Parts: sequence; structure tokens; C-alpha cells
Amino acid sequence: MNASNTNKTTASIMGMDEPALFNQFEIRSPFEILLETAPHVITIDRVVTPIWYIIGFIGNTISAKIWLSRKVCKSNSSAVYFGSIAIVETLYLTLHVIYELHVAWGYNTYHRQVSCEIFNFLLLTPQYLVPMLVLGFTTERYIAVCHPFVKEKYCTVTRAKIVIGCMSITSFALGLVQVYIWAFDDVIGCVFRPSAIRFYTIWTWITEMLLFLVIPVACLAINVLVIREIKRIQIQSAAHGQGANPTSTTTLLCVSFYFIFTLLPATIVYAIQTSIQQGDPTLSLDAWASDPTWKSYFQYLTIRKIVEEICLSNYACYFIIYYVTGAYFRRAFKDLFKWSRVSKTKNSYNRAITSDYSVASNSKVCTETIVLNDIDSQ
Repeated sequence: MNASNTNKTTASIMGMDEPALFNQFEIRSPFEILLETAPHVITIDRVVTPIWYIIGFIGNTISAKIWLSRKVCKSNSSAVYFGSIAIVETLYLTLHVIYELHVAWGYNTYHRQVSCEIFNFLLLTPQYLVPMLVLGFTTERYIAVCHPFVKEKYCTVTRAKIVIGCMSITSFALGLVQVYIWAFDDVIGCVFRPSAIRFYTIWTWITEMLLFLVIPVACLAINVLVIREIKRIQIQSAAHGQGANPTSTTTLLCVSFYFIFTLLPATIVYAIQTSIQQGDPTLSLDAWASDPTWKSYFQYLTIRKIVEEICLSNYACYFIIYYVTGAYFRRAFKDLFKWSRVSKTKNSYNRAITSDYSVASNSKVCTETIVLNDIDSQ
């Protein structure tokens, strides 16, 4: 999902009566304005987003448990990437709940001193990391399929852990910049630091284009090369990638393509936002519905919200891809719950035996809409 889309919040003053010809952003929050002028956007947020939360929290937890089990990740470098993505996406969804309570339900969850800067830093960091991880396992699969003779050298669990560590440090450093960009104002709330607005514009375009356009396009190009090589090998009646598991390749390609096709539309929608004009903010809210400029803006906002909800699914639905395309993952998933049922049955037969209660378990290790912008305040 687009980092800036998920993060940007408009300044507002709460709890004042509405005078004539006043800038609506000075007397109402973006949430209050949108609730009156375009409530369907809020409805989309309230209805669709919780569905992704349910799927994501459950699916990512199970995915991390399976992929990062000692049996799987001991010799499978791709599993290390998948497990890392599951953890990062769970972290992001947790932070997104806090954000969603603010923008879709009107609760002040992070517009406070210090928490404003820290929260924006935390929210951006996992969004930077996910594209890097997808690029990492996409590149690894390219090496395994197209250059199988160097696979043993480059596609190792140790190397995957080192790469993931470097990516984590990089995303942390990129996210840390948000501490400088954002500041808390006692009257307005969480806003861009006045001295950092020009820097924010340049920084956002660089990071957005690099992480949310260049990386997806690079993944797309690499996937095309992998598919071409697989077809060439099939024509020659040779094994897939000289020993590479075709099922795992299918899973990796599906995850990579899903990432690309959910992220790129959100990037495009974000890129065109500067060409979408807002209407006169001094009009009464009743007049906004009939104002052609505001009507056009709310149409864009509706489309954007739908695209962003689709993008948010990127943080929740990988479990479904793993289950549909991966035979091993399906077996592991079934075994996980089969083991759980067997354990419960065993304990139910011997409830009075203390030792049964000490049996070791088998546990192992997109974007939100810029609702409204008070352009004059920036």
C-alpha cells in the first residue's frame, strides 16, 4: 500500500460552532466533514477494512508459524522470506488499527505530543520493508530457476537472513525520517513540520517512486524472465530449474504478482492526486454536494478508497495464496490443527494427571485515503 496515503492526516480544530464564510477545516475535523459530505467513503472503510483485519491477523499468524518452524526454514530460504513478511504484515495491521480508529471512527489515537512523530515512523517502516522482502525472494527465485548452478551459493538460509537484516535496517532508517517530517501542534494536532514541507515533497516522491513503482516493475520484469525460462525448460523436457520445486515457484510467482497488481494501482492513484482539485473550503457543507469541483473530488476519493482497500488486502491475503498453490503448506496447515485436536483429546482423557498439562507445545518462532486536505494550511 502507498506509504504517504496511509499516513497523511489533515489539520483540524474540534468542537467549535460554525461561522459563516469560515474555512471548514478550521472548525471541523476531516472525519466530521467527510461523514456529512461523503459518508459512503467512511462506510467503505468501516465495512471492508475489518474483513482484512480478521483474515490478516489469523492468516499471517498461521503463515509465520508454519514458515518459520525449524523443520521448514532450516533448509528453505524462501520460507524465511515468507515468514518475515507474515510478521511484518501483522505488525503493520496492528498499527493500522490505531490509524483506522482515527480516520474512520473519529477517535484521537495518536494526535499527541511525541506519539505523533513516533507513530508515523512506526507506520511507515513496515510499508517500506514489505516491497524489499518481495523483491528479495523474487530475485532469489530468478537465481534458482535461471542460474541453477549458483543456487547453492546464493540461495541459502544464512544469506537470506543477512539480506533480511540489511533490508530491516534500511527500512528503519527510511522510516526514521518521518520523525523529522511530522510534528505535533497544540491547536491543530499532528501536521507536517513547517520547515520540512519542501523536504517532505521531495522525499516522498523519491521513496514512493523507488519502493512502490520501481520495485514492483522490477519484480514484474524478473517474473517474466522466470516464466520464460520455465517454459524453455518444459519445452526441452528438462526438470524445472534443475531441481527447483515447480510448486514453490508457482507460490512465489503468485505472491509476487499479487503484490504487483495490488500495489501499482494505488501508486497510480496517489500520483494523480495533485491534479485533482478541491473546491472552496469556505462554502457551507450543504453547498459542497452541489459544487462541481467538490463533486469531482469526492468521485476521485471514492475510487481511491476502493483501490486502497484492494491494496490493503496485500497485507492480509498471502495465507490464501500459500494454501491454494502450496501442497506442503496445505499439509502443514492440516497437520497443525490435527495436532491441536489430538492434544486436546489426549488431555481430556487424563484431566487429573498433572504431567499432561506440562506437555511441550509445538510452537515455533496498502494505503489509506488522504480524506481531505486543507491546502491553504500547508
